[in-house]
Amino acid sequence: MSDVKRSAGEQLPLVFSHDAASSRDDLLISDRLSAAVTIVDAWPQWPSPVVILAGPVGSGKTHLATIWEERSGAERIHPKSGSDAALAAANGPVLFEDVDRLGFDDTELFHVINSVRENGNSLLMTSRLWPMSWPVQLPDLRSRLKAATTVEIGEPDEELLSQVIVKLFSDRQLNIDDKLVLYIVNRMERSLNAAQTIVERLDRLAWSRGTKITRAMAAEVLNELGNSGSLD
Repeated sequence: MSDVKRSAGEQLPLVFSHDAASSRDDLLISDRLSAAVTIVDAWPQWPSPVVILAGPVGSGKTHLATIWEERSGAERIHPKSGSDAALAAANGPVLFEDVDRLGFDDTELFHVINSVRENGNSLLMTSRLWPMSWPVQLPDLRSRLKAATTVEIGEPDEELLSQVIVKLFSDRQLNIDDKLVLYIVNRMERSLNAAQTIVERLDRLAWSRGTKITRAMAAEVLNELGNSGSLD
């Protein structure tokens, strides 16, 4: 396998597990991510005290939330009955990730938002769904959510996925042919999580066989993941 390293300076909207950079300086900004990056960079001068990042799995929400958490010193919360989430929101910035997956108590989230507003703090939430699709029964909470700033993060396009895959291989000190990158991108699921999984499996497979990464090997991994990996 090649030991040629790609030059530094690539930016990537996802936290990876293989010694990949995950700071703001290592954030690859595509058109679909630019609005979310802009709002995170704008803190604390936000248009509203509550910001919601909405996008599919693997779109970069977690990476951006982590950047904001480190920058703001935010405390992670889960607004459920009996929690101290509202108290935390009164004391400083707070972060609530995976809203649609974890769920919440309407009254507690309402109190969190009120605490944020009353104390001049900030709340960042992430979700796969827009807030209008959350199962909110409390009218006052729905009103508060309508006043929040919601920023959509779209699915990564082919150009971004290609750059992500190159970056992931570069983190592993591997150089991969552009044609092979395109082959993978054209057949993979459109998500950054999928890109990470594919690269990890290809790296392990190549090491186990003592060979470089080939298109046949990529087809094998894609097939294992349920994608179209034919060699046509």
